[in-house]
Amino acid sequence: MTPDDDMIALPAAAFWMGDDRHYPEEAPVRRVEVGAFRIDPHPVTNRQFAHFVRETGHVSVAERPMDPARYPGIDSKRLKPGAMVFRPPRGPGAAHWSAWWAYVPGAFWLKPEGEGSVYRGRLDHPVVCVAYEDALAYAAWAGKALPSEAEWEYAARGGLERATYAWGEERRPGGRWMANSWTGAFPHRNDAAHGFERTSPVGAFPANGLGLYDMIGNVWEWTRDYYASGPAGCCGPTAEASYDPDLPGVRIPRRVVKGGSHLCHESYCDRYRPAARQPQMEDTATTHIGFRCVVRG
Repeated sequence: MTPDDDMIALPAAAFWMGDDRHYPEEAPVRRVEVGAFRIDPHPVTNRQFAHFVRETGHVSVAERPMDPARYPGIDSKRLKPGAMVFRPPRGPGAAHWSAWWAYVPGAFWLKPEGEGSVYRGRLDHPVVCVAYEDALAYAAWAGKALPSEAEWEYAARGGLERATYAWGEERRPGGRWMANSWTGAFPHRNDAAHGFERTSPVGAFPANGLGLYDMIGNVWEWTRDYYASGPAGCCGPTAEASYDPDLPGVRIPRRVVKGGSHLCHESYCDRYRPAARQPQMEDTATTHIGFRCVVRG
């Protein structure tokens, strides 16, 4: 069991959720109510997740054998445990995400870029390469839960109504970097102008108005809600409604991830904002998705 003394308590409230100015899946702006809850001040770290694994013996999804029945049309010899790893292309011109994402057998939270990489030295960075089930298991062990999309967005807004960012309207107020996002020419050159080429230690950037760190940038975060294309979070979509229509043979539910990551850039993925949302298949672990937990009531 991990302590939750540092969780931030938020009262029940109504807030304006969504955004009409950016991507269509964020619309429409609407009034949403959330109950009182407490939320972790930062994403779960490698240090915290390692403690959980030592205590429970948990084997992450990215380490387990893969069931060929879930992946029709794929040669079973290719179904090796692993995770999606970001690898920048050698030069400009790449237009499709497949040019910079690779499925790497052997990659998991302890070796986030595959063999030869280790999480040590990143103990206080957000844990990555965790699938939805891993986040759920950690939350249950800690006596917590995963946030709903609405809870997450309410917390991310930091008490500001309808602001673009968690800190206001300017991307970089006074020239200050407020979140860990891509700072070069995406996807082939990251200048790391704020000091971090990949993930950063939690708390390296300013907290929002509620005292929460890394709600924006660094890593996307799992929420408990199934994904529907829109309006965001309106109708409590079912698992079946969340299936990817572009992959009709694959029946793996998708959940909403929030907050953007260190790979977000305004030229390609301008999603390090509270309203931003993306779908992610439950079984997929990547180098840019983590999570944080809540306690309700």
